[in-house]
Amino acid sequence: MSLKKVDTKALDGIVEKMIETVDASKGEIFHIGEQCRKDYESIIEELKNVKALVIQVINEGDDLDVKVRFARKRLLEVSQHFNQYSEDQVRDAYEKAHELQMKFTMNRQMEKQLRERRDDLERRLRSLQETIDRAENLISQITIVLNYLLSDMKQVGQALEDAKQKQDFGLKIIEAQEDERKRLSREIHDGPAQMLANVLMRSDLIERVYKESGPGEALKEVNSLKHMVRSALYEVRRIIYDLRPMALDDLGLVPTLKKYLHTIEEYNKLTSILFTNIGQENRLPSKYEVALFRLIQESVQNALKHAEAKEIHVKLEVRPNHVLVIVKDNGKGFDASMKKQGSFGIMGMKERVELLDGEISIDSKEGQGTLVIIQVPLAA
Repeated sequence: MSLKKVDTKALDGIVEKMIETVDASKGEIFHIGEQCRKDYESIIEELKNVKALVIQVINEGDDLDVKVRFARKRLLEVSQHFNQYSEDQVRDAYEKAHELQMKFTMNRQMEKQLRERRDDLERRLRSLQETIDRAENLISQITIVLNYLLSDMKQVGQALEDAKQKQDFGLKIIEAQEDERKRLSREIHDGPAQMLANVLMRSDLIERVYKESGPGEALKEVNSLKHMVRSALYEVRRIIYDLRPMALDDLGLVPTLKKYLHTIEEYNKLTSILFTNIGQENRLPSKYEVALFRLIQESVQNALKHAEAKEIHVKLEVRPNHVLVIVKDNGKGFDASMKKQGSFGIMGMKERVELLDGEISIDSKEGQGTLVIIQVPLAA
């Protein structure tokens, strides 16, 4: 799928909708869990009362059982000696036995109902506890999902945007390479090539002047020719230096930086450049020296061209296990949170640092200058 077809804003909108839906579901589950807790507490209180009633009814039943046994015994005695008791005494013994038996039966029925109610409440408590546990587990899982959506999924749009920028950056590199070839071709054609063509013409002219005007005039032409060759050589060296400073291979990073920054300072009369080197001037592997030189070169050029800085401080610290570069200027700065369209300088710097497994931070505010910190680890 082409990155150009991906609408990052629409993707962010989908993620936002997902987050809202999941968050709403979390709220509903939380509400269910809270309601279950309230029911649980209510049933706990009811169960406590039911258990107390069960104990009370059992005690009453035991007491009734004793009374029923006594009443039956009394009724049996009256029945066996019927002639010895009056009709009222017989009726009273029968009615008391019947009444106590009814109360005992109702007590047993009440005990049975209370026991069933107790067992039902205990089952409901277990079910509610399971529901509460599931709700808590679901809330925990949804919280993890929300954290994932908030911390990772929200970055998908940004990641796609960064990928698209890298794709554009790659195309920009190709365009820049072509522009650089055109520029070099034009510089060589307008500079050294023209001068060398003039050298050929002047060499023919020297021979004619020598014949027509003598050695004196010819010597003047020779001196002019030497000046022209020297200028052509200077132009060739300048072009080569822009492509890759040969001093990097011969002298190393620190001497090349000193020479480069001194030259830049001389060329930009209104800007002061201070270079500080900490540690020994040990040679680094070629890829580190080239990358660090280009990073410092880009930072200094940004400070001169875009920030219009009057003071630039460059600090290089080479340690056994890392290299630290700090470039600070007092220029007009910029809003680091705003992405400037069509600007690939900072992205190119980040790409270089990433290739070296390093880190780069750019801290800038409008009117307060810019601070670039680059830290690159060195292999043992």
